[in-house]
Amino acid sequence: MSDSQFLKVFGGMLMGLIALTLVIYAVANMVGGKATVKLSQTGHDKAVAEHIQPMGILAVSAAAAMDTLIPTASAADGKATYNAACTACHGTGVAGAPKVGDKASWKPRIAQGNDTLYEHALKGYQGKKGFMPAKGGNASLADADVKAAVDFMVAQSK
Repeated sequence: MSDSQFLKVFGGMLMGLIALTLVIYAVANMVGGKATVKLSQTGHDKAVAEHIQPMGILAVSAAAAMDTLIPTASAADGKATYNAACTACHGTGVAGAPKVGDKASWKPRIAQGNDTLYEHALKGYQGKKGFMPAKGGNASLADADVKAAVDFMVAQSK
């Protein structure tokens, strides 16, 4: 087969495919267009919209959303801060964190004094047994909240 014959055959096939595509497109528009008109005329689309409508709408301000995502507590409530930010490590012993209530693990730490414990909790600490991220990894906590959480953990571990 020569190049000119190939181009004639290929061109004919290409034109045939284009014609077939146009016919399928026209048929789809005729069938699809009628179906849309029928649904609109029967009110079916309105009934569907009523059935899938949400039961209610919840409006949340940005500030309220942030409080939900990053819980904070008042300075006087060390237990709430502990539950919100500290329990992930100090409840399980992750990264060498002393578990709350484990008197043997807390005894040498408590002996260092509250000022040292506060400094490690606020600024972070890396020691032989593990590490403590600053503010437990939650930079949005106030210093007073962190200190209250330290006081709570110490009181539970004496």
